[in-house]
Amino acid sequence: MLTLAQALSQAQSLGLDRLDAQLLLLHALGRPAQQRAWLMAHDDDELPAAAQSILNACVQRRAGGEPLAYIAGHKEFFGLDLLVDDRVLIPRPDTETLVEWALEVLPAQTPAMEPACVLDLGTGSGAIALALKANRRELRICAVDVSEDALAVARENAKRLRLEIDFQQGSWLSGVQEKYHAIVSNPPYIADQDPHLEALGHEPAQALSSGADGLHDIRQIVFDASARLHSGGWLLLEHGFDQAETVRLLLSQAGFASIQSRQDLNGIERCSGGRTAQYK
Repeated sequence: MLTLAQALSQAQSLGLDRLDAQLLLLHALGRPAQQRAWLMAHDDDELPAAAQSILNACVQRRAGGEPLAYIAGHKEFFGLDLLVDDRVLIPRPDTETLVEWALEVLPAQTPAMEPACVLDLGTGSGAIALALKANRRELRICAVDVSEDALAVARENAKRLRLEIDFQQGSWLSGVQEKYHAIVSNPPYIADQDPHLEALGHEPAQALSSGADGLHDIRQIVFDASARLHSGGWLLLEHGFDQAETVRLLLSQAGFASIQSRQDLNGIERCSGGRTAQYK
């Protein structure tokens, strides 16, 4: 029987980096990902046979290129532990920039003394909608996705986290009748022939690529959004690392004001947005 240290060494010998090996070992042991220090303190402990079987299967999947989040079945986002699998895109830290911006611009209370309402387009695992709701319980949030499979994951996350979100099936703004104080979205934004798609082959293609230049879905959202926003309402979009200038131009052409971009933790302009005209 292997010790924990030997199990880690064996996993690394198959090409896994040390962090992935540690996280998979913790997963096999049924321990939280935050307990890496526990592993080091118990490296002479024997690995139970059942855990070794789980670890071996996980290591083979990871060595084959499957993302760690899908193997472990969850991913942390904005302080929330989200269930994820290959029905949804894996939430990225870059997207937290979008959540922070939305929390900043959403009013504490509307002029009508009602809760602000938000529309999350292409919700996937529900990451953006759930992060907003967890931080602002008074918000009324609708989350839309074209994929019923993705919505099943999002609904399960909302149930586990005890957060009330109105999930609806639909393609972007088609069928949306209500007006919102903010529309937020992390839509597909990779060009169809982009070589980076090959490395993302385990994730749903429809959540990643968007036409010849990667902007097909963003164009559709930008030019449909103003009709579904209240006066002074914000449209906030995540986009590719080199698309900020183009997205700002699209927002300008669609009549948005206060157009700007926000940088992610790496200093890259990752999100752009603007607001509709405010009536006096």
